[in-house]
Amino acid sequence: MSGALAVLARIRANRPTDSSYERCEMCATPLGDAHGHVVDVARHALMCACRPCYLLFAHDSPSLGRRAVPERFLALPVQPPQVWDALELPVGTAFLFVSSAAQRVVALYPGPAGATESELPLAAWDGVLQAIPALASIQPDVEAVLVHSGDDGVAAFLVPIDTCYELVGHLRQLWRGFDGGQDVHRRLESFFAEIRAQSAAG
Repeated sequence: MSGALAVLARIRANRPTDSSYERCEMCATPLGDAHGHVVDVARHALMCACRPCYLLFAHDSPSLGRRAVPERFLALPVQPPQVWDALELPVGTAFLFVSSAAQRVVALYPGPAGATESELPLAAWDGVLQAIPALASIQPDVEAVLVHSGDDGVAAFLVPIDTCYELVGHLRQLWRGFDGGQDVHRRLESFFAEIRAQSAAG
């Protein structure tokens, strides 16, 4: 058993049994509202984690099958429309990440049923990488490119992948009708304003 997993096994052996609070999914320690996430790579599932468990997986160790979600927000340079049009995304808001399990880039977009996968032309992703050199540093499974088409053109950000699933959850709760309704559009506007405020320039 690897060092990180051995530490986790010892923590689990002494975990409390009271279930009245949201808990770390690895050691059952009670969590506050602000906590980290770890990705189970094989299932591509987010796990809520206390700080010590989060730090166990905060280094690049694919053999563990889990990776801590980083906290990097990066505003990507504005691109000509054809760069993003080549991805053939069916909607104006989507996120893309490199999946270690699938060994390809996966594109997802939010909707009334949650996150829906879209087939992605591989050559088009290569074009995005050529246009935006900063994406060479994207971390598989735990970082995503979040793309949003608005009145001012297409904005794109490199973000922690849990941010994308947070957006999906918000929109799913608000969705009404065919295009989501006014509540969804207002939430998109406020969400991307928050992302811009958090992001460094790429």
